[in-house]
Amino acid sequence: MASQTLEVKSLGALGDGIAANGVFVPGALPGDVVEANVEKGRASVRTWQIKSDLHVTPVCKHFGDCGGCKMQHLDMAAYSAWKASLVSDALSQEGIHIDLQPMVTCEPNSRRRAVFSVVVKDEGVDVGFQRAGSNHVVAIEECHVITERLAGATQTIGQLAKTFQPRGKTASFTVLDTRTGFDVSISGDYKLKDNDRRAISAFAVKTKLARVTVNGETIIENNRPMLSLSGFDVAPPAGGFVQAVQTIEDVMVQLVCDHLSKCKRIADIFSGSGTFTLPLARIGSVVAAEGEAAALNALDRAWREAAGKGLKPLKTEKRDLHHRPFMAKELELMKTQGAVFDPPRAGAEMQAKELAKSKVKRIAAVSCNPTTLARDLRILIDGGYTLQSVTPLDQFLWSPHVEAVALLVRGKG
Repeated sequence: MASQTLEVKSLGALGDGIAANGVFVPGALPGDVVEANVEKGRASVRTWQIKSDLHVTPVCKHFGDCGGCKMQHLDMAAYSAWKASLVSDALSQEGIHIDLQPMVTCEPNSRRRAVFSVVVKDEGVDVGFQRAGSNHVVAIEECHVITERLAGATQTIGQLAKTFQPRGKTASFTVLDTRTGFDVSISGDYKLKDNDRRAISAFAVKTKLARVTVNGETIIENNRPMLSLSGFDVAPPAGGFVQAVQTIEDVMVQLVCDHLSKCKRIADIFSGSGTFTLPLARIGSVVAAEGEAAALNALDRAWREAAGKGLKPLKTEKRDLHHRPFMAKELELMKTQGAVFDPPRAGAEMQAKELAKSKVKRIAAVSCNPTTLARDLRILIDGGYTLQSVTPLDQFLWSPHVEAVALLVRGKG
């Protein structure tokens, strides 16, 4: 295969360099000139003729092998600008033009939740992350993204796996670093026997794990795994969604609460275990809707246990919001003044369409997907809302993932 000389002009949405002829060049940055083999629009770099000044030394010894981080080789100022561009470019595609608020970026070693890949072998246990584009598990000795406590838990996770996991099979261990210990939710091709359950329980007691769940079955709960969400104690369900980084969560909550500060009746749509619900209940009464019953149960319990903190009434509702959103008429009957929605990556298209027809005065849209956020904002703007601000947030350090909080008002506010 003949090599080509490629001049890299920009970065794509997934962090690959893009050459002048449109070829994707993994690992390359704008300003690079490389000799590479090209197949099906993707390059495999053979040599660098020119390396741009944007290159920096990665902080982690596993970078380039581990698939967990993709952008440690990029200068931080350029990295933040690129991440912000993922949001602004998505908005532009929908004809939305607004100056973004400054990017809010988390610190290294701040992520409190990780999904480890674990494989037990004859010679030991590999605990780490999968190599990009591969099922191979890269055993990690260090990680600069997750909390130091979480990084230090890999040996414990490996020992737990050895108590029951079959040789040669890779499983996912989702580990949440909580105030009361590690909450471990395991997913794999298992059919546990009673001996396995006893072994897991004995190990969890010995190592003071808060909870261990295997394929949805709670094997043992030594302590309720507790998180502090805006000063409220919440025990999220096993494997349930939580924001990855506490400091970024705090910024999100502040933005939403400030925007809805004068709303006395609030709808929290895709509420989860109450990231926004509980602090909003200081402001007004809240209806919280979510498709997962376990998350709503955790939210309801946290609200009841917070009695005496001056919270307003809370109503929870289990609801498939993708197929049965709150209708405009419902929101009117509920006398809803403000709403927040924080959906999965697919966004909240049907809900946005109903909100666009509603009389809700203020909306906060939280998203982990700029493309679906832009689509939903376009619907709301076309329905008469004014977009006041969009704040990009980076809680998935050195990855192509970016969050955003958008604030809207009915009319000109």
